[in-house]
Amino acid sequence: MADYKYMMNADDVARELNCSKSHAYKLVRRMNVELAQQGYLTMAGKIPRAYWAKKMYGYELSAG
Repeated sequence: MADYKYMMNADDVARELNCSKSHAYKLVRRMNVELAQQGYLTMAGKIPRAYWAKKMYGYELSAG
């Protein structure tokens, strides 16, 4: 579990979706706004991998 990255950046999103980096940045920004509206602290340019999985694939990652 040492190599597990909790946060994703725009490069990770672009690679996952096979899209441009600029589009990936837009998605990350949008998800950070959604998280902030829900009361979560956010980091510019990064989103939690678990939130990504829930938004994009409809499932939740378990901690394990």
